[in-house]
Amino acid sequence: MRKALRWLLALTVLIGTLSTATAAGAATAAQPEDIKDRLLAIPGMSLVQEKPYAGYRYFVLNYTQPIDHRHPSNGTFQQRITVLHKDVSRPTVFYTSGYNVSTTPSRREPTQIVDGNQVSLEYRFFTPSRPDPADWSKLDIWQAASDQHRVFEALKSVYTGNWIATGGSKGGMTATYYERFYPRDMDGVVAYVAPNDVANDEDSAYDRFFAHVGTKECRDRLNAVQREALVRREPLEKKYARYAADNGYTFGTIGSLDKAYEAVVLDYVWGFWQYSLLKDCDSIPANAASATDDEIWTSVDTISGFSAYTDQGLEQYTPYYYQAGTQLGAPTIHFPHIERKLIRYGYQPPRNFVPRSIPMRFQSFAMRDVDTWVRHHARHMLFVYGQNDPWGSERFRPGAGARDSYVFTAPGLNHGANVAGLVPEEKALATARILEWGGVASPAVEKDPSAAKPLARYDSELDVRDAEREPALRP
Repeated sequence: MRKALRWLLALTVLIGTLSTATAAGAATAAQPEDIKDRLLAIPGMSLVQEKPYAGYRYFVLNYTQPIDHRHPSNGTFQQRITVLHKDVSRPTVFYTSGYNVSTTPSRREPTQIVDGNQVSLEYRFFTPSRPDPADWSKLDIWQAASDQHRVFEALKSVYTGNWIATGGSKGGMTATYYERFYPRDMDGVVAYVAPNDVANDEDSAYDRFFAHVGTKECRDRLNAVQREALVRREPLEKKYARYAADNGYTFGTIGSLDKAYEAVVLDYVWGFWQYSLLKDCDSIPANAASATDDEIWTSVDTISGFSAYTDQGLEQYTPYYYQAGTQLGAPTIHFPHIERKLIRYGYQPPRNFVPRSIPMRFQSFAMRDVDTWVRHHARHMLFVYGQNDPWGSERFRPGAGARDSYVFTAPGLNHGANVAGLVPEEKALATARILEWGGVASPAVEKDPSAAKPLARYDSELDVRDAEREPALRP
């Protein structure tokens, strides 16, 4: 009798196991196979459009996010993301510029190196990813990092391989902040040309940079044009007024055309080194004093952009200037080559570029906290800077507590510096680390980093190599 009961119990367990396995198999079989269906099966995910690109699937999506991650019940907004899908078995690169997201298929350098997927995220409060009404107090680096964390958690079930966060300039800052607040999400971070303004009131590093960057001949040309634009303020401001009237530009936020004009002119030297190379000095008027008004205007407009500080030019970047004035900090530099009487306002603070209806209060601890974390806790982090980029004057520097983390400088490069522009030994090491963090390093690369090369071929349409062009004084 006891033997019969044991046999019956064993049979029951077997049937139960088979039933569970059958149910699991049915569930697996029922799982969507098409990548679009799998993405849209994620709660809160919706499709905006799919665009074709050979060898990939490319999706523009909206994802429902809480306005306040500390209080998720206090409303939601739609955050725009894009997915460049290669294969679920490949690594995934998580990219943000820190600004708007492009809806044109593109591939960042780490994505090419690991031959992977790419998820790109629009930064909160950049339209259309802005809550309505907008509570600007919910625009801070922790809330933005929490946006990324939720997107990662939502997509990790689809893209189960290794993940690497990346971004350039403000995007590099964003990738760093994300790692600081959610250090267990990513397998590595590649931050390009990321400024690190720890002490907002101490900016002497920028003055030292401008005293030595490039060659004396180039510096003298740039300084002379900048000074001449202020000497000729009256006639050039008349030209500016006509330009503004013709284009419907206004100056309500900054306060006056005069303030906007000086802001554009004072951006000139910075803007040149941010986006140009030493060889481009040939395009700068050789003798500013004898140049025509149109030549001075054209040179300043080409580099700084006279639309930058109009209401229309500032509006798109209100979220950046808000963050610069509340957490990120902003540089202040001096102009020893220009007489004090020619400068009326100096480098203006971010408060001047944000509508007065939006309250702002600076939090001096925010950047110091991140800097301290990077120095003591950075793991699998790579920072790449350009030798001639002013934004690299104040940079991240992993300290003794960091592990497997690096800071490299690309000789002669600007705000578009990348791994490809490093000296050969550093380029190979950086490429090898990215492959390792992506989980796709070959045994040969693990043994000898000099063997490291990008796994995907360069695509002139898909791969972006130039600096992400923003007006000067925006990282």
